[in-house]
Amino acid sequence: MAKLIYVYDPMCSWCWGYRETWLKLKAALGDKLAIEYKVGGLAPDSDEPMPKEMQQFLQQTWQRIEQQLGTPFNHEFWHTAKPRRSTYPACRAVLVARQHNKEQEMLYAIQKAYYLNAQNPSDISTLASLAEQIGLEKNAFINEIESEKINSLLMAEINQARSLPIQGFPSLILENKGLYAAIPVNYQDWQSTYQQITSHI
Repeated sequence: MAKLIYVYDPMCSWCWGYRETWLKLKAALGDKLAIEYKVGGLAPDSDEPMPKEMQQFLQQTWQRIEQQLGTPFNHEFWHTAKPRRSTYPACRAVLVARQHNKEQEMLYAIQKAYYLNAQNPSDISTLASLAEQIGLEKNAFINEIESEKINSLLMAEINQARSLPIQGFPSLILENKGLYAAIPVNYQDWQSTYQQITSHI
């Protein structure tokens, strides 16, 4: 059976912009092929404040996505949070949730916290609260997210993602009979992507 690989980062703003279209595409594909998620790891661990130039770039990116796609953003984040360029903690959080069959719930919780509620998913405290919200035990989650097992899983997954023909995040890769093909991401028209995928399988 063919497989569609969705490569993402929980703190990638274009992935947030793509969410609604992706959900429609995923529903339309149904059981025509397997779907596998991989985290790509945008930014390594860091306790350093995000540089002003990076903050300005990301603020402009949020505004552009909002204008182009109509995706909602809470711009208060840039005034009230203490941004760090570090997405690996959020990536680990979805990998912990994956062990409990809650990857999608955790991804959506992180996106809502970051983009709508001006909370910082680079912070373990934020991620632990979100874990509790989706029904995971908070202390067990903290132990897991800080474990070597989850870190090793993350490093292996990032390496796997980088071996695929991706162009940043989000990326769609169709695996069919051992061959990998990049499927262009159309942020507004799920049907054109659907037709491209189904023509290959």
